[in-house]
Amino acid sequence: MGKLTEDIINQEFWNQIKSKYQLGKLIYGKVEFHKPFGVFVNLGDAEVKGLIQISDFLDTGSMTPEMYPDIGSPVGAVVIGYTEDDRQQVWLSVKPSVLQKSLVKLKIPVANQV
Repeated sequence: MGKLTEDIINQEFWNQIKSKYQLGKLIYGKVEFHKPFGVFVNLGDAEVKGLIQISDFLDTGSMTPEMYPDIGSPVGAVVIGYTEDDRQQVWLSVKPSVLQKSLVKLKIPVANQV
């Protein structure tokens, strides 16, 4: 298979992933394992893993690995990006402000309210 063919197949793969896991969408999974930089989430999809980086847990304050949810515990998170390489990750956030934006669609953004 040539490089161009591989690139096309990879692009089609990521188009499907981005369609299934749309930016801003609230999705659910289970904590699969912990790393110092974040938590990996099983999304029930053999193609990709979810990743909540340590910086995507809290709006303010310090998050530490000791505070991570237990392995096997359910988690709801918002899709905020993708790692489009062989790691095949969907980036997730559980920050309260991000979850609120996903759950409650305000007619006027908060920043514009008086």
